[in-house]
Amino acid sequence: MNKFKLRLYITGKTPRSERAISNLKEICEKELTGLYELQIIDALECPQLAEDEKIIATPTLIKYLPPPLRRIIGDLSNAEKVLLGLDLSPFPESSKYREDK
Repeated sequence: MNKFKLRLYITGKTPRSERAISNLKEICEKELTGLYELQIIDALECPQLAEDEKIIATPTLIKYLPPPLRRIIGDLSNAEKVLLGLDLSPFPESSKYREDK
């Protein structure tokens, strides 16, 4: 299983940004333990990166790997929508993501 490569764009240390970071870390630790790389980019500190990625709203989560590329905008408080956006779905028996092939 390849790692999930995620990048979260935020704008400063706002309550909305902090909530998105906290929500995302909780989801990743619960569902993708050891299977993800997360970068947090502050668009105020790295405006060129945000511009290159065409970030028009923050927080924005981009999933680069595995394909396809996905974008999720918002504070990531709805775990089910985040998992669907990452092409994952919650497993009723276990909260761990498994590839059973």
